[in-house]
Amino acid sequence: MTVSSPSAAALTAAFGAAIERHLVSCGDPIVYVANARAHDVLAWLQTTPGQEFNYLTDITAVDYRDPGRPLEVVYQLRSLDRKADLRIKIALDTGRPLVVDSVYDLWRGADWLEREVFDMFGVSFTGHPDLRRILMWETYNEGFPLRKEFPLRGHYNRAEQTRQALAANPEAHYSVEELTIAEAFQELPPDVRERLSHGERGFVK
Repeated sequence: MTVSSPSAAALTAAFGAAIERHLVSCGDPIVYVANARAHDVLAWLQTTPGQEFNYLTDITAVDYRDPGRPLEVVYQLRSLDRKADLRIKIALDTGRPLVVDSVYDLWRGADWLEREVFDMFGVSFTGHPDLRRILMWETYNEGFPLRKEFPLRGHYNRAEQTRQALAANPEAHYSVEELTIAEAFQELPPDVRERLSHGERGFVK
């Protein structure tokens, strides 16, 4: 196996078979990690002297068109002091529930990043403090828009999508602050203003 970076070699020495493979793609070192040890690996990379990947740049996922190819959860890490980057990938069998451990306890910035991957790809993050949709509304039921099997225009026609969006009752799931509608309250439909003003959650304009 070709060593892709000093961090990859150190990970292999520390975690053995949990480091499934490592390579360099377009100059970027990539390490594939077994899901069962992924949180341990990421914590080690964050805290170990000489590694200290203290900045979580991004979390995303990749769903490939090839039949049977795993969906990959991708972590982009950076060591600010060392000016070094490392990409960690976890391959998940799409025939099983897509579940990984949250890294919110390691990097608070994982909060919304994990929610986006949950929303768009259907990956659940065990231990996340508030795992719910962030781009689609909470009652959205067409699936996960960035999965390859998702139709380009969605599962429903435009009329049905509009009907569901209007009937979604977002205030049952989000606060006024989350909906960012406080300054535009008077522009809301009358029935929504009524529910926000006198609903069970006690919203007021």
